[in-house]
Amino acid sequence: MKAVALLTALSLCACADNSAEKPMETSEQSPEPPTTPVEKSDAEWKKELTPEQYHVLREAGTERPNGEVYKQFKKQGGGTYYCAGCDAELFSSKEKFDSGCGWPSFYDPSKAKNVKTSTDYKLGYARTEVLCAVCDGHLGHVFTGEGYDTPTDKRYCINGVALKFVPEGAKTDAKPAPKPENDG
Repeated sequence: MKAVALLTALSLCACADNSAEKPMETSEQSPEPPTTPVEKSDAEWKKELTPEQYHVLREAGTERPNGEVYKQFKKQGGGTYYCAGCDAELFSSKEKFDSGCGWPSFYDPSKAKNVKTSTDYKLGYARTEVLCAVCDGHLGHVFTGEGYDTPTDKRYCINGVALKFVPEGAKTDAKPAPKPENDG
């Protein structure tokens, strides 16, 4: 079963963008979660995302396997992974596992409402594409039945450049409650 993951990784390698890779975005502060769907023009996405993030999130690209982002992912401790396009919470380190496929892997989203799937035939056969439900950004693919010892028997194979990591214990970006006015 794990051989299937390796073959998938090797076949995807042929279509991966091998340009200079930048590290996964990391923040010491939890982002403000979006409250409505995020819709932007192509020009706005190009202005806000790095070229690599744009390629993955907006053009359904794939980062190269076993790159710097993956090495960084493997070293990260506890924390939460947000969409690099819109700051929606997607995954946490609690669902993270090392599948050995060369891309960040999770067995389940931490916020299922922020993740959706679609069928993709880009390689000539059906795969289940994983998208951010808030901004419609391409994240990667999900595979089932590969025999990993996880609670769901699923592998969410996610492009690291599509993620923003916030370590456990980071400050929250939540606005403080307004102070009551003093009538006196």
